[in-house]
Amino acid sequence: MLKKLSGLVLALMLVVGLAACGNGSSAASATKKENGRIVVTFWHSMSGEPQKTLEKIVDDYNHSQKKVLVKAQFQGTYEESLPKYLSVGGTDKAPTMIQVQEIGTKAMINSGFIQPVQKFIDKDHYDTSQLEKNIINYYTVDNKLNSMPFNSSTPVLYYNADAFQQAGIKLNPEDVTFEQIREDAKKITDSTNGQMKGFALQPYGWLFEELLANQNGLLVNKENGHAGTPTKAVFNSKEGKNILQWAKDMIQDKTFVDYGTGTTAGDDMTAGFLSGKVAMFIQSSASIRDVVNNAKFKVGVAYLPHPQSIERNGVAIGGASLWMSKGKSSAEQNAAWDFMKYLASPHVQAEWHVGTGYFAVNTKAYSDPVVVDAYKKIPQLQVSVNQLQASKPSPTTQGALMQSLPEERTAVETAMESVYNGEDIDKALDKAVNDTNSAIEKANKANGAK
Repeated sequence: MLKKLSGLVLALMLVVGLAACGNGSSAASATKKENGRIVVTFWHSMSGEPQKTLEKIVDDYNHSQKKVLVKAQFQGTYEESLPKYLSVGGTDKAPTMIQVQEIGTKAMINSGFIQPVQKFIDKDHYDTSQLEKNIINYYTVDNKLNSMPFNSSTPVLYYNADAFQQAGIKLNPEDVTFEQIREDAKKITDSTNGQMKGFALQPYGWLFEELLANQNGLLVNKENGHAGTPTKAVFNSKEGKNILQWAKDMIQDKTFVDYGTGTTAGDDMTAGFLSGKVAMFIQSSASIRDVVNNAKFKVGVAYLPHPQSIERNGVAIGGASLWMSKGKSSAEQNAAWDFMKYLASPHVQAEWHVGTGYFAVNTKAYSDPVVVDAYKKIPQLQVSVNQLQASKPSPTTQGALMQSLPEERTAVETAMESVYNGEDIDKALDKAVNDTNSAIEKANKANGAK
């Protein structure tokens, strides 16, 4: 799930300029029709197995009724599709709806190109209580749901259960501490004479944010941006230092593996785990099915770890949601809303969850026979669901809301990698905070600090 942030940074620079110019308003465009059916253009960024699952769902929807025709169009990665959207937003060339990753939330709100789905929820008296609370909390700003949750995931701890058994290690998957992982990493490394290292933590801003949230640590002020536009980063806190000190201790123990940064780092780390070179790593829950299916050993999945001295707080969601374009006819918007409701229905979400590994945003999906049968074959899928549902609602588990998240993640990744290479923790985190503050200040000035 390592994101190519450069493209998204450029996209957010574009939206800052558009917001400053007051762009975003337009008259409603004419309703597009094909063979008497209202056409809904849906831009997405799914590839591989998720794309195949999505295309089947779209095809099923199109065959389930005769009023709406959804045309799903792959627009490249999130980092590629968002700039495209921002360049055509408010015009006839804009899609009816688009899938945008979670860190683009503030940029989409600021763009002026979107119609919050709350309008359709209120008009339709749609029951949002059926949706996973800890997911819709992320996309709710000022008591308004701006986009429809779709593909969501959180990080989990993967571990080689066979190697743990051979080393005589027992692990409670619902309560794992930093200290326990350090101790277990030593046992694994020693028991294999260094052939299998104990632990890997990718220098990845998203993982840092999640480990911070699990300690109830804030990323930025103003309650993580939920009590107003943030003005400064605050992750050089005790909680932030705990994460890097934990990694540094294992580096000194020679039980840690650094797979670096870059577009292949996440895949390299997973490959290292599957080949038996490392016993534990943290990555997205969306990878559970693939990791379990490709491993030649029993894979364990556990909750995100926390320091022993701090109670586990929970996780914030990652992934993406679906946004409605402003400036489309009411008929086209209503057609898109009908499709969004279909996507969020229990059985469709059951198919999506099992087919991809992403969460089901509709909690009723977990009772569907499709999911029940899948859990019998791959019980690890249920661990991430339980972890999310056990998370405490708070500004930390709701995720940070600000436009400068891409710059923050780049700064944090640089800090993590520098600490891995021997840099002082305080110095590295302070620099990351200063770099993030510069980005926040720039974005706030461009947006009139709204």
